[in-house]
Amino acid sequence: MGEQSIISLAEYESLFKAHYSELCGFANKFLEDIDAAEEIVQGFFVKFWESRTELNITSSPRSYLFTSIRNACYNQLKHIKIREEYKAYNQREMEESKYSVDDEYQANELDAKIRQTIEQLPESRRRIFIMSRYEGLKYKEIAEKLKISVKTVENQMGSAIKFLKLELSDYLIILAFMFLMFK
Repeated sequence: MGEQSIISLAEYESLFKAHYSELCGFANKFLEDIDAAEEIVQGFFVKFWESRTELNITSSPRSYLFTSIRNACYNQLKHIKIREEYKAYNQREMEESKYSVDDEYQANELDAKIRQTIEQLPESRRRIFIMSRYEGLKYKEIAEKLKISVKTVENQMGSAIKFLKLELSDYLIILAFMFLMFK
């Protein structure tokens, strides 16, 4: 696989079958959550297949897989840490009651904009997004409840997130700025 080449479906399936379980175990060592580990590995293989025409793997395929999963786990852990810090920050702010009327207004305005944007999603995509982000369900659980594939859930979530990022881009800059100021 050294130079840039298009991986065949047979090669992809072979890599998947040969390494899926081992990669899930590897990811689980980082995340200590087998469902999250499986989501990371499944997500990686989806992205791997989708970007197969741009791949330029210079190491062994096995090394590439494990390095990619390790990096995805680090990113997930970083995301969890940021989310936890944000929750702790919000909790401190609520306990200290330092919200001004202006802050409350901006928070309500942002919440309303987020809800409006979510309502713009197609019904099935909106349902999947709400089940994942608001109800805290894993992709596998959503797929089972809706009787669809995990890949469909992943694709719908990816599309929903892209749409929300685009529609809320002005607000995301404000949130990032606020997060950095109060860190």
